[in-house]
Amino acid sequence: MKPEAIERFYMVNGELKSTTDVAIFQMIEKPPIYEVIRVIDGIPLFLKEHLDRMRKSAYIVGYSIEMRDEDIERDIRELISQNEVKNLNIKLLSTDIEGLGQVFLIYFIKSFYPPKEYYENGIHTILIHHKRENPNAKVQVSTFREEVARQLDEKKAFEALLVDSNGYIPEGSRSNIFFIKGDTVYTAPKGDVLLGITREYILKTCKELNIRVIEENIHICDLAKLDGAFMSGTSVNVLPIASIDDIKLNSVDNEIIRAVNNGYMDGMEKDIINKRRDWE
Repeated sequence: MKPEAIERFYMVNGELKSTTDVAIFQMIEKPPIYEVIRVIDGIPLFLKEHLDRMRKSAYIVGYSIEMRDEDIERDIRELISQNEVKNLNIKLLSTDIEGLGQVFLIYFIKSFYPPKEYYENGIHTILIHHKRENPNAKVQVSTFREEVARQLDEKKAFEALLVDSNGYIPEGSRSNIFFIKGDTVYTAPKGDVLLGITREYILKTCKELNIRVIEENIHICDLAKLDGAFMSGTSVNVLPIASIDDIKLNSVDNEIIRAVNNGYMDGMEKDIINKRRDWE
């Protein structure tokens, strides 16, 4: 795979390596298990939940991650400290390499955080017909990512909504998707999608705010009947969708989306405060 590590250092099985030495990336041939975590003010957001999901992804495909959570956390702290980076995404990656056995990499990656106007105006999305083989497992498939990137660039869109063979939309290419009809939030059933950490906290927020949630896929024929939609993810939080292909949505002014966003941001702030207290 192509080298992805940026900044000065990255970690390989607990050992600090210079990003000028990236030979190990070129040795990775199998689709690796991975996780992306956002670092805010030097604190990895929702760390425990990300590590739990990474192990679940591995289990689904018959793989077992040998490195312990406490060692991963220690290495993340060391990586943040050595690179003196406070706000950027880190990637955790585990795979087997011939001659080396299992390797666990931790490194900073190029990260894009939507500017203020994306939240103020909403984003443009497109539909792509595709279904993941293992929707609950976070396994990196380069050819799919490259094709999506090409179409997003060609159509000047921020995200692609994946459409299955029956015309239903379970998720985005790199996000979970939520649709609003009246006073109800719709999102895909657990078995149909990658269970995003942001998604988990959004559902928790909806419960706390007494917002009704139905886990049910939306069909492309029903898109014009929606009152709003938003995507969620590690780097975007809660991001309103202004259009899906040529269908316009007034998601920015939707009261439910605003309430969910405010509740989620409060939860994110609490997690950072609690983690900082643990690390001190």
